[in-house]
Parts: sequence; C-alpha cells; structure tokens
Amino acid sequence: MLGGFTKDLGIDLGTANTLVYVKGKGIVVREPSVVAIRTDTKTIEAVGEAAKKMIGRTPGNIRAIRPMKDGVIADFDTTSTMIKYFIRQAQKQRWLFQRHPSVMVCVPSGITAVEKRAVEDATRQAGARDAFTIEEPFAAAIGADLPVWEPTGSMVVDIGGGTTEVAVISLGGIVTSRSIRVAGDEMDEAITQYIKRTYNLMIGERTSEQIKMEIGSALQMDPPVRYEIRGRDLVSGLPKTMSITSDEITDALSDTVSSIVEAVKVTLEKCPPELAADIMDRGIVLTGGGGLLRNLDKLLSRETGMPVLVAENPLDCVAIGTGRALENIHLFRMKSGPASKSRR
Repeated sequence: MLGGFTKDLGIDLGTANTLVYVKGKGIVVREPSVVAIRTDTKTIEAVGEAAKKMIGRTPGNIRAIRPMKDGVIADFDTTSTMIKYFIRQAQKQRWLFQRHPSVMVCVPSGITAVEKRAVEDATRQAGARDAFTIEEPFAAAIGADLPVWEPTGSMVVDIGGGTTEVAVISLGGIVTSRSIRVAGDEMDEAITQYIKRTYNLMIGERTSEQIKMEIGSALQMDPPVRYEIRGRDLVSGLPKTMSITSDEITDALSDTVSSIVEAVKVTLEKCPPELAADIMDRGIVLTGGGGLLRNLDKLLSRETGMPVLVAENPLDCVAIGTGRALENIHLFRMKSGPASKSRR
C-alpha cells in the first residue's frame, strides 16, 4: 500500500559527508558535504561526489567549498541548497513522497542555540515540513545498538570530520558529554603541515586524507609501512614523488589523537560511579570515520584502562541512529515545542 510508506527522513549532516536515512528503507544517500560554486554567477555547479572530485582541480571561476565547518553551518544559503539536493536524491521515486517530509538532523552536542536554529531553518528552507535535531553522540549510540533507553551507562566516542563527540548515556538522555572541534579534518591538516614542514612538499586535501586511511595509526605499526606520495616541491615549484613511513604519520597525528584521548578522560572523570562501573563492563564504543584510525581503540584502552570497541558500521551509526529516532519523533516534538513546527 503506497500510503503506508513513511516519508520521514533522518539526515547525518556531517562536515565531511552527509548521509540520508529514509524510514523503512535505510540509508539511501551517502555523499560528501561539498558544493562547487561558480563565483562569477553565484550559481551551484555541482553537489556531493561530483563537487568533491573538483577540490583542488577547479578553474578560477569555480570554487569547491564545504558549507559545514566543525559540525556547524558556515555558509547558510549553500548548506540549505545542499540539504535540498540531498532530500531530492532521497526522494527520487517521487510517487512515494506526496508531501513535504519531517526531517531529523543530527547536531554536535556542544552546539549553541543559534547554531541549532540555523540547522533547523536551513532544513525547513530546503523543503522540510518539520525540522528536528538530535545530538550526534545520542544518535551514534542508537545506531550502534547501545541500550540508550535503559537505566545502564553506555559511552560513545563519535569522531567525525569536524567534531569529536564523547558522551555517557543512560535512560534516554546524555548524562555527561564533551564536544571538541578536533577530528578527521584536523588529522588531515596535521599530515599536510608535517609533510610541508619536514619535506618542503605541498600536498592536497585529498592526498592527506588518503595517507591517513592507508598508513595512519594512533600507535606505531610493527613493522612500519612505507607509502609513496606526490605533491609540489616548494623549493623548485615542480611536481615531486617521495616515500614516507607510517611512523612519521603516527608522529604527525600525535597531538590530534592526544586531544581526543584527553576529551575521553575528562568525560570519564565527570561520570557518576554507578555508570562508570557499567562502562567498565560494557566498554567504550568508537563510531564515526575517525574511529577507524588504526590502533586508536588500543591506545584509548591503554590510557583509560577500559575495554574499547569499534562499532560494527562506524561510518553509518549516526545516520542509522538519526533514522531510528524518527520512531520516537513525538519526544523530539515535545522537546522542540511549537516553534519547531512552524515553517518560515
């Protein structure tokens, strides 16, 4: 029956990637949060994957930008256009969607009221009937199948592109949390700066991300791995190929990784003793793309003395949790009040 198909959407609006979850269908859109804009006419040239391919390769009149920075909106109109594009992508089978959908969007736990309102307004402007927000670590915990509604402590560390969210959750709420604007993008930047400083070689954003995924590690790998990179020599100005080791990248990432470890420790220090005991039994769960950094689980376990596990689908946890939260949308409706339902 067509009318029985739900139209509501859950959006993981990330700094690096955006995922859209359709209730009853799962994740249907997974694209980079990038928009290519023609600077002379201010028109949108491309969104998502097509725009990401243009990063570092555009002519003077086209600029590829990320409208989200550190998990919040840096460019309102561009973000609204991007959300509209992703909603349309999710609604390709038009006959299934005969009205504007209710949309649940995840936001960092450390977001201000103004930043939260900007997300809701951008989502409504993109065509949503109602816009609701859910805190990222709470969504990640739901997506990782943690017992968030039960009187037991669960701890999640969600490392995205722009922010790292650490939270202890119990009885359907966040007991204590910490949000830092240090995550995957900061790791990429640390690699770029290390190679520039050490070898006078300039590499692009995509190259540093590739290095992180191929040989990045929170602890030194045994044996070390070598990796070939290409960039522009800052002395001669010519393209250059060279080889680096995984140990160098571990050194380059050390400050960023230390910030994440410190955020976890601070959150644990604020955690009530009963919930800390639950976490000791259940373990800390890593989600988000940054959670895939090699040996990060081992380092965190060593530093906290607690078991640390990587979630089954770390990249999808927030989107899945945001989508599942649609089942309890009445709770968010009550929280948001009448203002959240009025379309501007």
